[in-house]
Amino acid sequence: MANVLEDIKAIEQLKYRYFRAGDTRNWGLLEATLDPDIRASYGNGLEFDSAAELVETVRKAMDNSRLTVHFAHHPEIDVDGDEASGTWLLRFRSVQKANRQLVEGAGIYTDEYRRGADGTWRISRTMLERLYEFQTSFDDTPSFELTADHLAD
Repeated sequence: MANVLEDIKAIEQLKYRYFRAGDTRNWGLLEATLDPDIRASYGNGLEFDSAAELVETVRKAMDNSRLTVHFAHHPEIDVDGDEASGTWLLRFRSVQKANRQLVEGAGIYTDEYRRGADGTWRISRTMLERLYEFQTSFDDTPSFELTADHLAD
């Protein structure tokens, strides 16, 4: 049982690292969380069949005009040897400076994980089902002021 609990903890850390890598624009770290042959679906036609393709597309889409934060909650993880599956609740927020929008939403991630020959867990399949998403214009909130921006030039 201890090994299964250690695997679950390692997979939780993997998913948290995946989100942190994207939010901090650490593309090398993001790619390291993914199996090279990952299959990913984020809705809205965003589907990928490789880690390299996924990271390059996300890198282009998430430029410095978009601040993001993703929160993963309530993991349900099942481990079966070197394979595992997981379900997560997601909440996210995006400050889109270029079009003066605040975007918020939630969804459910359904993942599969694979432990590599090096013993490292990686995401081998991920699918996001969006539960809701909404946008608010900064212009509708006259008091809105961005007071910190880790991506500012």
